[in-house]
Amino acid sequence: MHIKWNALAQTAGLSFGITVAVVAVFALGILALSRREAAVSAAGTGEGAAGAAGGRLALAGAYVCFALCGGVVLYGLSLIAGH
Repeated sequence: MHIKWNALAQTAGLSFGITVAVVAVFALGILALSRREAAVSAAGTGEGAAGAAGGRLALAGAYVCFALCGGVVLYGLSLIAGH
């Protein structure tokens, strides 16, 4: 039995890198949601339309981050399940 150590190391490195990237994107989504909450509370205290617009932008950013994470997870599941 011959183990291809180079291929194993490449697979491990790539999976580690993808995992770190997905966690970072998810954390950015959580950060965007917290910024949205801060913008909504600031708009409620009378800071005007700028806070509401910032809240909508932060919510859109959170949706994009979570959609990217979901897409990566679904792609991984499709690789595992096969065709």
